[in-house]
Amino acid sequence: MPKTNDNSLLNQIDTIAKGLSDTFSPFCEVVVHDLKNPEHAILSIHNNLSGRKAGQPATELGLARIASPDFPNIVANYSNQFADGRPVKSTSIGIKDEQGIYVAALCLNVDMTLFRGMQSALARFTETECSPVSEHLDPGSNEVIRQRIDDFAAKRATTARALKTEDRKVLIQQLRKEGLLNVRKSMDTVAQHLGVSRATAYLYARQANAIGE
Repeated sequence: MPKTNDNSLLNQIDTIAKGLSDTFSPFCEVVVHDLKNPEHAILSIHNNLSGRKAGQPATELGLARIASPDFPNIVANYSNQFADGRPVKSTSIGIKDEQGIYVAALCLNVDMTLFRGMQSALARFTETECSPVSEHLDPGSNEVIRQRIDDFAAKRATTARALKTEDRKVLIQQLRKEGLLNVRKSMDTVAQHLGVSRATAYLYARQANAIGE
């Protein structure tokens, strides 16, 4: 992009575009648009992923922004795609002059191909199925107790420390049935994870035992 005094604002935007491109390369294309020249709006493309060239016209979004000063300054994270069909997440930032007229735009286009592939792979890898029996691979671990507490709370749409007193008693009763209270320092772990004192945890255990009887 030519550097001239007349285009000092565009030069500054181009510098920002270059910095963003260097930061998010190779996944993000950053484009600078001169909205005062819509037929040749594209001034520069950093980390070119779309195959476009400087001098090409404004996009539909650019034309909409030119047509109305009330058009949103930022249109973030909208779905888009490159000419070859690759999925894109785009953000367009409009820049106005002192009179409040849009004169430029800075656009970021993130190629989502790799990320969607990773997302699909992770989703497939983390899939689990129900087991016919409940199994503890490491019943001697206090981490299992913490996980059981978190699972219990999650099913009630809350956190371990926000559980109600009656729920805590039911929880401890379940931990006892699973044999997890036989683990060394199990009550210390329960008390710490619930955010109560050891004395309170033992009180819950006695009350839960009375309920179970």
